[in-house]
Formats: sequence, C-alpha cells, structure tokens
Amino acid sequence: MMMNKEILIKYLNNSCTEEEFEEFSIWIEKEDKTVKGKCWSFDYWKMFDPVLKLEDKKKYSNLLDKIHHEINLQQYKKADGKLIVLHEVTKWLSRAAAILFIPLLGVVFYLLSSNNFQIGKFTDLAVDSLEIIAPIGSRTVVQLSDGTDVFLNYGSKIKYPRNFYGKTREITLSGEAYFDVAHNPNKPFIVKTGELNIKALGTEFNVQAYPGDEVIATTLVEGKVVIDKIVKGKKAVQVDTMVPGQHVKYNLSSGEITSWKGKSIDQYIAWKDGKLIFDNEPILEVAEKLGRMFNVEIEVAESARYLSYTVTFNNDPLYLILDLMTETTPVTYTVMHRQKLSDGTFSKQKIRIEKRQ
Repeated sequence: MMMNKEILIKYLNNSCTEEEFEEFSIWIEKEDKTVKGKCWSFDYWKMFDPVLKLEDKKKYSNLLDKIHHEINLQQYKKADGKLIVLHEVTKWLSRAAAILFIPLLGVVFYLLSSNNFQIGKFTDLAVDSLEIIAPIGSRTVVQLSDGTDVFLNYGSKIKYPRNFYGKTREITLSGEAYFDVAHNPNKPFIVKTGELNIKALGTEFNVQAYPGDEVIATTLVEGKVVIDKIVKGKKAVQVDTMVPGQHVKYNLSSGEITSWKGKSIDQYIAWKDGKLIFDNEPILEVAEKLGRMFNVEIEVAESARYLSYTVTFNNDPLYLILDLMTETTPVTYTVMHRQKLSDGTFSKQKIRIEKRQ
C-alpha cells in the first residue's frame, strides 16, 4: 500500500477528512516498520515547518520528552532475545496528533529509525520532571533514563528530568539514596541536597540528607566524588574530593566538615540490602534509624542515653530488635496506645525506651 502524499500533507496541516485520516492510520499500521516507509515519511518531516502557537509548542516538547523516555526504557526490556518494537506507540501518537493539532508522524518514524530527534527550537521550554517517593517503611529502586540506578531509603524522594539535557545530569534528593551512576565523562552526575552538591561521573556512593537532620553525609564506595558547597544560593565552591572508602559529614549549623577513611563503610550502605549495622552507635541514633525504618516514634529516656550498640540486624521485625536490646542491655520498652485524631485517623505508634530499674 502506497500512501498518497497529498493526504500526508493534509494530515500534517490538520486538514484531512475522517476518511483520509482512517486511510492514513491503516498505512501507519502496515508500513511503519519498512525502510521505505521510514525514509519517505522522514523526508517529508524535514520539509515540514509548521507555525505553532506557544501552547502547542509546549505540548509538542512534552510529548517529545515522553517518547524519547519511553524508547530508552524499552531498550532495557527484552522479549525472546529481541528488543520490543514500539508499534502501539505509533498508533497512539497518530491519533493524539489529531487531538493536539501538532504533527507527530515524522517524529515517530525518525525516533524509531535513528533513536534521536531535533530539539533545538524547543530548548527554552520546560522539561518534564518526575518525582519518586519511597514511603516510610519501604525502599524503592529507580532506573533513570541514562541507566543510573538509584536506591531510595525509607521516606526519601528524588526529583529528576525524564531525560538529561545540557552539560550535566542533575537530580534533587530529600532523604537517603544509594547511587550506581552510569559512566559519562562528558556529563557529570550531580545530586543536589540544598547546601551541598555531590558531583560524580561513573561512581557508586551513598548520600543521606533527610529534612530536619543537622548533617548531610556522603559515603563513597568506588570512583570519585567532588563535594561543592553552594554559597549565597548560587556559586558552587569545592570543599572536598572523596576517595573510595571515605565518609564525609557536613554540619548544616556550623558548616564544619568531618571526614574519615579506613573504617568499614558497610554500616552506611547496608540499608539498601535490608540490613541495619550499628558500630558503637549511640542509642539515640539507633532509635532514629529504627523509627524511620518502621514508621514509629521512639523516645529514649534521659537515663538510657549513655548506651551504645554494636550489632547487625538483617530484615528483623521491630519487636524482635527491641527484645534483643532488652536482653543485652539494661533497658526496657513500653508501647504507647495510639491516639485517635479529630479527622478519624490515629497518631503514629510511639515507643518509649528507658533504663531498667
């Protein structure tokens, strides 16, 4: 079946009849994967230069981002040893074009044939961004469009673009995350945490930056990481260059930076495997991590705050951990009754740890 060029031109100008549109859709379904079909449509796409309103340009740019993101995702999915073909995407886009009054046929064929597209005239438009949240009490793994894997700890979230444009790959972190960064020497990967930017190329590292915490902590597993401090909200000033096995803490109140190397870093990264490792850790920090992990509020009485713990827990339930604490140290714990709130919900579970009499 050979497409009538006049119908294509009418379609691109949004002026084809219902019958012509149906004929056009049938041609897409039958010819979208042929070399001749791709070349033919791409030639006309290059010749076509529509005059679009700003609102349509924004819709157009957003759809381009989504198409490219979807194609990148499909490259990681295999079926019988072959890449999945985006046949259904072409059908959907052909009909979406009629609704949005923007020409998308050429884009689809161009993307499927070369996995690239022209974005120069749309660089001033906002790029779609995504936000992923790991609910309190659970962990989440996300793969970004560049192939970077991000492990999100309890109650953490990241915000990132669907695709990374420009000279850097930037994301924003609130909480804790472990990054296995896809190597790209021409485009540094930057984790923004407010006062600090953690910059890497192809690296594995952990960042802890929970809202309300007094410190931002970074642990480097392998590769190289540069830590920049944001001065006056704009200028980035380098404060440290990390080496594998190094742990750095930045105090938000004092601006003090502490760093050490040589100790085991497992205690800072084991959370992504469901483990809790405490190495002579004060009970207040133990309570904070347990509370975050199990979505409870743990209060430690003044009389018990001198205690510290060296122990490893591997996917153990909360009450087993609390029982072990009472067996190995002179403490006891009390589970408080949850209070019913005015909106009908209940307050967070509260547990009090105190010295055993």
